[in-house]
Amino acid sequence: MVRLTDILTYTDDLLNIKNYEDYCPNGLQVQGRMEINTLVSGVTACRELVDRAVGVGADAILVHHGYFWRGEDPRIVGMKYERLRRLIGAGIALIGYHLPLDGHPEFGNNVRLGAVLGLEIAGHFGRDDLACFADLEKSVTSSEMAMRLETTLERTPLHISGADRPLKRIGWCTGAAQGFLADAAALRLDAFISGEISEPTVHIARELGIDYFAAGHHATERYGVQALGQHLAKRFRIEHHFIEVPNPV
Repeated sequence: MVRLTDILTYTDDLLNIKNYEDYCPNGLQVQGRMEINTLVSGVTACRELVDRAVGVGADAILVHHGYFWRGEDPRIVGMKYERLRRLIGAGIALIGYHLPLDGHPEFGNNVRLGAVLGLEIAGHFGRDDLACFADLEKSVTSSEMAMRLETTLERTPLHISGADRPLKRIGWCTGAAQGFLADAAALRLDAFISGEISEPTVHIARELGIDYFAAGHHATERYGVQALGQHLAKRFRIEHHFIEVPNPV
């Protein structure tokens, strides 16, 4: 068993949370028990994750998508009330790390996604250097890249063809990072992988001549929080469970 404050002090420093201007608070979001023996990690602090964490006797939940986003209704009503009622009623602390988890060089979502896809990082670009790119040893077709994504992430990506050519230099950034597509094209990348797609993304890919793969916001961001949870469990000698709540988006 370890003190919650020890976990927070260590992790806040590990992820350099003071270096990020984010859309939500990073670190402790909801206070719970001050002694932690069982940690649950998950992508989003939805009600199902909270309920399942209660079921395994969690003392704290670690997520990438927590609560209290900029611009949201500040009232504790409806869905927000139900989530918080369950957390507080069970005495479970909620810990969330958003952009600091995306960008971490060891436990970050982008580093971990690259690792599971077999992409060795050659450089970074985009806001806070969150996006990565790699040079493949051997060019692949767009169909082969789509199959690699589908096999690894267990979901079929949406592919927008920007140019009819083999893919050699690949960029990626997890989640809702389709806004980095023009930056990827400026670097002369052959393809860019992210989680989500928006209406302008299709035209940008076609007109700038870069292939785009929307591989799923949730699917691309499962790996960072899981790796961080495993690391904390090992460091502090506590129990850890990653709970997958499927999400097709």
